Amino acid sequence: MRLFAAVLPPTDVTDELAAKIAELKELPGAAGLRWTGRPGWHFTLAFYGEVDDAVVPDLSARLERAAHRTPVFPLAVRGGGQFGHGRALWAGAHGDLDTLRLLADRSEAAARKAGIPMGEHRKYRPHLTVARSRDAFPVRPYVEALHPFTGTTWTVRELHLVRSDLPTSGVPGEQPRYEAVARWPLGTAG
Repeated sequence: MRLFAAVLPPTDVTDELAAKIAELKELPGAAGLRWTGRPGWHFTLAFYGEVDDAVVPDLSARLERAAHRTPVFPLAVRGGGQFGHGRALWAGAHGDLDTLRLLADRSEAAARKAGIPMGEHRKYRPHLTVARSRDAFPVRPYVEALHPFTGTTWTVRELHLVRSDLPTSGVPGEQPRYEAVARWPLGTAG
């Protein structure tokens, strides 16, 4: 199954972001982007790709230990940016980014120790993808509109293991489906 570790924002936070995204969708040219729906809004910590079912229990045990060793921390959605010359438009993060990065590092290390090939380690850049484009897209107006946005700060209390199922119907605009298959409390959050 296709898996990743993530922090999932609560409903009140996604409500605020949804209102901002509705504004962005009114900008000229917005129909040229594939907008990510609320079920796809998450801060990926480590992407594992296809993971053999036999490896999932070991990965889960290691993620549980990583969660318990990481304290709860404040986080908010703030600002935005782009990757790949407009191929991905994202909302950023604000708050205790050091702890968020630590949790990302621990999530990656858990996979490596479970035998999942992770490729070259890259510096973690917290982001929540809100739109994509197959080709380069002029997203500057969208990034500028996201720049002043700051959502409500919440306390991150859980680490999630999420399964993603890619679209198979071939219907334009179909979104991947996401399902949290496991979650663990951070520190003493549970």
